[in-house]
Amino acid sequence: MMAVETIAEDSSAWRLPPSRTGATSKRREIYSYRFAAMGSPCEVQVDDPDPSLGDRLGGVAEMEALRIEHKFSRYRADSVVGRINGSRGNAIALDEESAALLDYAQACWEMSGGLFDITSGILRRAWTFDGSDRLPEPSLVNRLLPHVGWHKVRWQRPNLVLPEGMEIDLGGIGKEYAVDMAIARIRAESDVPVLVNFGGDLAVTGARVGGGRWRVLIDAMDEGDGKAAWLEIVSGAITTSGDARRYVMRDGVRYGHILDPTTGYPVVGAPRSVTVAAPTCVEAGIISTLAMLRGREAERFLKGEQIPAWVTR
Repeated sequence: MMAVETIAEDSSAWRLPPSRTGATSKRREIYSYRFAAMGSPCEVQVDDPDPSLGDRLGGVAEMEALRIEHKFSRYRADSVVGRINGSRGNAIALDEESAALLDYAQACWEMSGGLFDITSGILRRAWTFDGSDRLPEPSLVNRLLPHVGWHKVRWQRPNLVLPEGMEIDLGGIGKEYAVDMAIARIRAESDVPVLVNFGGDLAVTGARVGGGRWRVLIDAMDEGDGKAAWLEIVSGAITTSGDARRYVMRDGVRYGHILDPTTGYPVVGAPRSVTVAAPTCVEAGIISTLAMLRGREAERFLKGEQIPAWVTR
């Protein structure tokens, strides 16, 4: 198993399984439905071998994922985010769902002391976390920083005024929100146990048939090192934030993709990964991201949150 550090006491719904990985018990067959959305591989596991049921519930999740992707993608000019970013400083009125997401983003910004900032996505113009050794020119980072800062945005529901030259990016909460919405849609369709996994952010509708646990493999941080961690889940969600695949390596220094919006550079002293278990995927995702943003204080922050979490350094 991957070396993990237990930061909070496990609840009855979560536990690290025994270190032995060869022992298995006879389990009910699972039907898997796969598709791609939000730049990620997605999977819906249905605790029933009936392909017609699996396709129906998987299709419900896929339609919801695609709806959210189309509505909030930063790459589409006709999306809500696209219209906001193209508003050129003019006020734009938002629908209820979009307004709720902005309210949540603002609450996260306030709770994090400005470290979680949906206007910091513009820094991707400077950084490309593709495993190469390319660092941005400091002058480019400095030119972008004046366009970062939620405090510069005027948000009074339902009206938003984004200063010209600034952008918002809901990528920090969008995939987790899509998981939670897919879970809600599936629950409305069936009481069959289901696991929804969008690019490693996942949640379940409940325990498996007969009260069994879903077993989840958390990927190893580095390819080829043969190490990974197993978690078992009967309710809620799991997310992992880390630099396993998005980083820059220069002169022996690894720069992870979590950026400090106050400096424009990767957070100093951030863990390699943070895995969090919470009642919803949105909650787990924001806690894991905030822990990464805390850098060397990640463990202290997670202890204060008093939820199951595991850190790799």
